Amino acid sequence: MATAAPTVSLIPLPPSYVSHSPTSLAGASAERGGGGGLEGSPSQILTPPTPTPTPAFLPSSGQVHDLQTEVQMLEESPTRGKLSLGEGLEKHPLENRWALWFFKNDRNRAWRDNLHLLTKFDTVEDFWALYSHIQLASKLSSGCDYALFKDGIEPMWEDCRNKHGGRWLVSLAKQQRQSNLDRLWLETLLCLVGEAFEEYSEEVCGAVVNVRTKGDKIAIWTSEAENQPAVTFIGRVFKDRLGLSPKVVIGYQAHADTATKSNSFTKNKFVV
Repeated sequence: MATAAPTVSLIPLPPSYVSHSPTSLAGASAERGGGGGLEGSPSQILTPPTPTPTPAFLPSSGQVHDLQTEVQMLEESPTRGKLSLGEGLEKHPLENRWALWFFKNDRNRAWRDNLHLLTKFDTVEDFWALYSHIQLASKLSSGCDYALFKDGIEPMWEDCRNKHGGRWLVSLAKQQRQSNLDRLWLETLLCLVGEAFEEYSEEVCGAVVNVRTKGDKIAIWTSEAENQPAVTFIGRVFKDRLGLSPKVVIGYQAHADTATKSNSFTKNKFVV
């Protein structure tokens, strides 16, 4: 079996991430060779310039209104050109096209109506432009989720690519939101778009971060819960990339078990 990927980022981090993260990962990309779905060495993959200040029409810290509208405004605004590297410079394609979703819990609406597709991207540069101009997960209101899934897969159990699968789940204490949530969520995103799971990356559907009052959660979803070699490899790499202690145990839960549970506890199918 292949060895787990090293605990470094597969995609260069923009300078702005240093101020976002309690434990900066900046510079880690300089220590690793090319990998995943990206071609070439770190020096060949351009790091986006420092993003422009967040436009006034985007939500202020701790506030999220209609993100779908805000992303559309960002796409159509005159400042959008400042997010690119400039004309004539080649963008670096990702292995897959990805879709970012936003969920805001409104008990007066059906669950599906609370789920919104924000935007899609398929290059390194567009990923960083998007990440630099949306709210950090730690600033979302309780009851909100971000979900990043491969294009064509919706972040719900009922999707045909998800219904036979499950999720590796990392639960955080509520005190960890400010210190760890953003760093762990970003590293999870990098695992996805950087194809960190080698030959088993095809098994990965997406990832979700749930912001909740009692404690936040981050999960990677896979397509086949019965594919033990793939599931356990993905779990080991995920745990390693997050930098979790060997003493920390994370569990994999099949969606079928979660959907039919009779209480708040879902049994783990696998653990690492």
